[in-house]
Amino acid sequence: MAKTRTTPEAAAASFGVGKLTRHLFVCTGPDCVDPEVGLETWAYVKRRMKELNLAGADGPAYRTRCSCLRICTGGPIAVVYPEGTWYRGVTPENAERILQEHIIGGRVVPDLCFARNVLPPSTGSL
Repeated sequence: MAKTRTTPEAAAASFGVGKLTRHLFVCTGPDCVDPEVGLETWAYVKRRMKELNLAGADGPAYRTRCSCLRICTGGPIAVVYPEGTWYRGVTPENAERILQEHIIGGRVVPDLCFARNVLPPSTGSL
């Protein structure tokens, strides 16, 4: 069966791009953590963001899995933008804290955060 083709604009709209307030990137290894452990965290993040209505066209956040965030120690590593908050040891339990406290509550989780790099506000549109 052939995959239905769509435009990038339609795909972006289906994911809520344009109204997102936060973007969570999760590294699944292999250099910072065993890939099985990283994928367990990723599966948890995907499921919980869906259950909490955080992701998707009506959600305020987006999530992306990657295999490397270039901090190859203490993983799984995650980063939340636009705050540029970097987190270590993102197990499913710690991912829940990040979702509840940061993604929903807007507060950094200080004992998991190891670096910050706030992005400047946007100065215009495309």
